[in-house]
Amino acid sequence: MEVFLLWQVRHARCLDGRPTQHRDDAGELVWDEEDGDDLKMLGVYSSEARAEARIQRARKLPGFQDEPDCFFISRYTVDQDQWDDGFVYLPRDDQAD
Repeated sequence: MEVFLLWQVRHARCLDGRPTQHRDDAGELVWDEEDGDDLKMLGVYSSEARAEARIQRARKLPGFQDEPDCFFISRYTVDQDQWDDGFVYLPRDDQAD
């Protein structure tokens, strides 16, 4: 069974005055949580159409209306394992172990 996860990105403003990059050259939404971008899941829907309808409703709400083109829908298969090989943590230079 497949479901549709709806996400929205609130991009952090660049302190040096550069314009905020919302999409790459291919038109794909970009974000970097380490740079302060805020990724929010708005819901999980049974169809892509329901997720699209939620985008239309959310675009009218405070906060979401500031970045009306920063929504994306991802497909997700239920009952399917993720991270089945584990993971490795690599601390950044400015972080303690």
